[in-house]
Amino acid sequence: MTIKDDHRIMSQAVREWYRYYGVEWDDQASSFLCDAAIGLYEQGCRSVEEMATTLIGTYVGLPATRINAPSSDTVH
Repeated sequence: MTIKDDHRIMSQAVREWYRYYGVEWDDQASSFLCDAAIGLYEQGCRSVEEMATTLIGTYVGLPATRINAPSSDTVH
């Protein structure tokens, strides 16, 4: 598998998430989902179907892609 193939798998899985939830493109969500896809890839997920299914089941809709603000403990 080439880097191009790896990139295609991850980007198609993210696009499938968007299609499934019917949401418009969102930069923050895309960044979050791409990071999640990279993590799945590093854990051995190598198919678009498996990755998309995991993303769809784990991050249910746009609100699930929002990262919480850092706590005061993190800031200090």
